[in-house]
Amino acid sequence: MTIKLEHYLQTLVQRAAMDRQSVSAGANPEQRRETLKAAFGRLLGHYPVNEPQHLEPRLLERTPCNGYVRERVEIATVDGLRMAMYVLLPQSPAAEPAPAVIACHGHGYGSREIVGLDPDGSERSGTPGLHKDFALALVREGYVVAAPELIGFGDRRLDEDKAADSAVKNSCFMLAAHLLLTGRTLAGLRVYETSRAIDYLQQRADVDSNNIAIMGISGGGLVAGFTAAMDDRIRCAVVSGYASLFADSILTRNHCLDNYIPGVLLEAEMPELLGLIAPRGLFLESGAADHLFPREPARQAYAELRGIYSAAGVPDAVQAVFFDGGHEIHGTAAYAWLRKQLLEHSTIAGGDRNDDGTTTTG
Repeated sequence: MTIKLEHYLQTLVQRAAMDRQSVSAGANPEQRRETLKAAFGRLLGHYPVNEPQHLEPRLLERTPCNGYVRERVEIATVDGLRMAMYVLLPQSPAAEPAPAVIACHGHGYGSREIVGLDPDGSERSGTPGLHKDFALALVREGYVVAAPELIGFGDRRLDEDKAADSAVKNSCFMLAAHLLLTGRTLAGLRVYETSRAIDYLQQRADVDSNNIAIMGISGGGLVAGFTAAMDDRIRCAVVSGYASLFADSILTRNHCLDNYIPGVLLEAEMPELLGLIAPRGLFLESGAADHLFPREPARQAYAELRGIYSAAGVPDAVQAVFFDGGHEIHGTAAYAWLRKQLLEHSTIAGGDRNDDGTTTTG
């Protein structure tokens, strides 16, 4: 008897789920957490953690703007690679030294897309798109904001992609393919490089080194969530347009190759990986019309995260907003939550918020 290919694929996912359940059943929660974090690190790839190279920061440009200063800084990351980032400095910081937020862009034309610039670096005259210039919204909150150029986008593309007509043509596939065949992943490289941005922020005198958050949308949501999961220096995280179930999002369509981490479903589904952030704060954004990361799997992921945070004794440290919109930054509720986390050093009542501001417990 020949089974349909769709059934075969579903069977693989189901078997992985059963294997995970058999391993985690009855396991000590803290031991399970440590084992999962180590396993996830191996799956992301082998990147140096004990002897990172010097940052060698280089200031590329400095531009006074309305209410903030925009710097373009470049740092060394790994194996000779260098990463540029915009560093936005508020003229009226929320505190001194100021809290900082790492802002991770999604697919598009890179870090310029979230700081109000066109692909060529000129001031944007059109609409901001799905990112909604959220790095600018954050610096206006009084935070120092670092917006890294994630590898594969903007200035950090392969030459053949830079030569293409489209500024949004990325290098994700070729980068991911080479990394996968050499035992690494593009997700892992981006997570590691983002941790190097934390190293840089902690060296700045104008940044409170113990008060650093991260926020990302779509592919940047992956980077934000998984960096926070792997790096305890992140105080709290906002994940927009990404938190879901692998089985009901990444595996339901042809996503960019940068989303795929070999063997990850043998270790955990997405909520348990994001649950590594606990007991630190986590806020999720999900649009009702998000076609890449649909609403119902997002709600299920949030429900599972509520269970993880409750088991950790901090049910109020995870929140979500489910808004009437698409695959885009929502912002308002997340910014209010970040103020509580970074300025009041507190959590607020758990539950998911509707677009009208009401809250429903999970």
